[in-house]
Amino acid sequence: MEQTITVDKRKTSGGIRIMNAVNNGPTAPGVRQSPSSFEAYRDAAIPYARNHDASFFTGYGGEHTVDVHRIFRNFDADENDPASYIFEPTDRYIETTLAAGTKIFYRLGASIEHGYKFGTRVPPDFGKWARICEHIIRHYNEGWADGFQLGIEYWEIWNEPDCRNADGSNPCWQGTDEQFIELYVTAARHLKTCFPGLKIGGPAFTGPWPTPFKDAFLDRIARDAVPLDFYSYHWYESRMESLREAILTARRELDKRGLTGVETILNEWNYIRGWLGEDWTYSLHTERNLKGSSFITAAMCTGQSLPLDMLMYYDARPCGMNGLFEAETYRPLKGYYPFAAWRDLSALGNWIPTDCADPDVYSCAAADGENMTVLLTNYCDRDDAPGKDVTVRFEGFGGPCRSEVYLLDAEHDLKLVNTQRFAADSFDIMIDLGLYSTVLIKVKKDAD
Repeated sequence: MEQTITVDKRKTSGGIRIMNAVNNGPTAPGVRQSPSSFEAYRDAAIPYARNHDASFFTGYGGEHTVDVHRIFRNFDADENDPASYIFEPTDRYIETTLAAGTKIFYRLGASIEHGYKFGTRVPPDFGKWARICEHIIRHYNEGWADGFQLGIEYWEIWNEPDCRNADGSNPCWQGTDEQFIELYVTAARHLKTCFPGLKIGGPAFTGPWPTPFKDAFLDRIARDAVPLDFYSYHWYESRMESLREAILTARRELDKRGLTGVETILNEWNYIRGWLGEDWTYSLHTERNLKGSSFITAAMCTGQSLPLDMLMYYDARPCGMNGLFEAETYRPLKGYYPFAAWRDLSALGNWIPTDCADPDVYSCAAADGENMTVLLTNYCDRDDAPGKDVTVRFEGFGGPCRSEVYLLDAEHDLKLVNTQRFAADSFDIMIDLGLYSTVLIKVKKDAD
């Protein structure tokens, strides 16, 4: 059955939001003149990179990078002494990311620890841990310890304190829920007092759905007016219905406590059918193929249509969950191209809401004064689902124009496959939208 998407250039509704942020920055050329993802990463115009788990990649600086306990390696040392800190590896990593035109979203805390636990242990002195974080911020924003004036705005306290492995162990926090809440309260109050203009938040929960831990955390924030400029959480699934529920749940849990001004940031997400056995193997394979790219496009379009301030893909770091770049050559994978497409939507700025009766067709449109771009994909988690015949109806263009259709499928990497000219104020473009294919349509005012 043919589906129609109507795009009216006159009906804008706010701006295109940041649905194309990621975890981690580009790679730089290695010591053996190995390849780099830098140029492709820069060309995608990725707005923000969260630096969680950066310490796992030696090309970023490895074991000396980003994490609080890796920069400040001896907790008994003097936190006011620059000699107590190792900044150089993180300096280089941040400079490379900024050189690609991407801002830093700094995660204060520790990378996940599936084996021996060290950085995820409970800090022996919460006040001192907060002061250590203060000095890390001063190094990057105020020049402390031969530092920088980078203006990094987002500072996130911890990562997934509620995480649980299948055996019940927690790879991210070795204390109680109550201890974590006290750590957050102590650090957030101290950092907000020191830096009232920065955005302090967290704590990157594994999901937004209510639990006793999350309820206690948000209740404490609301009751005691604890700083929470943004509320961060994660989502790993395969169904867009679940993503929609997650985004709405996060907003609802804040709003019902009066925290209406708190940003919501979904800062880890990727395709996961299951974490164990064959489901995990299938998930890793999908993250790097055409289906994974369609999943990315569908998630971006879904996030734009809902109350979400930022969406940050996990992960652009060289690893098994990187759907943007090949692990060894760093050449772009299929999952890279939705980020390039969202770059083009963002450049136009004004969001045009779209709708389609088919629940498997996801779309987003943007316009400026003269031009319009539409992104659409055919995604579902059924590998035997059919292709779709889609008509994109353009209205309100007001004069002669030229269209360009770019295709992302098994044979094309967002390549130009069709051009047309139109003179009417309203016109249709027919799209044969194969399963997991993505199409970008650009319509430009014809100067001829």
